[in-house]
Amino acid sequence: MAQKNQKILTPAQHETLMHVLKKRFEKHPHRHQGIAWTKVEEKLNKQAAKCWSLHEMERTDGEPDVVGYDSQTNEYIFMDCVAESPKERRSVCYDYEGLVSRKEHRPANNAVDMAEAMGITLLDEAQYRALQQLGPFDTKTSSWILTPAPMRQLGGALFADYRFGQVFVYHNGAQSYYAGRGFRGILKV
Repeated sequence: MAQKNQKILTPAQHETLMHVLKKRFEKHPHRHQGIAWTKVEEKLNKQAAKCWSLHEMERTDGEPDVVGYDSQTNEYIFMDCVAESPKERRSVCYDYEGLVSRKEHRPANNAVDMAEAMGITLLDEAQYRALQQLGPFDTKTSSWILTPAPMRQLGGALFADYRFGQVFVYHNGAQSYYAGRGFRGILKV
């Protein structure tokens, strides 16, 4: 059995992950038109660390799926495609600085560090908007998104959601957290 700090799946975990990802891939063909699962699987089988990251996305209820292909880098793009912000990634501040700036009622973690530990990156605004083209996400929740450094230096952080047929991007203090706000990630394989 693989140890947590090794970031490598056991053969059984890998097989289960491939089964789940393939089933999701086949269920949502509109997310990855023109992409063949056999090519994705072939790439995944050669990248153990990326499979571990996908497993972490899945374990935290993100429901990762292929949403594109970058021909310049020859990489498949996975994003969290769960309808609402992943349950196991909610109630977190934006980053560590925001977390430690809270005087009381600190949450257990923060989005930036959680994503880094999982080997993924928070979606930026353009990526979040692209995801929303594949179906409505975060209609009842919201997700922290990658915040530009100048805004973050002023204490702010961005989050987004989908309401009334529209993507909305808002700002909040990086130290804030809510039960209905988590984060979505992106991983290139």
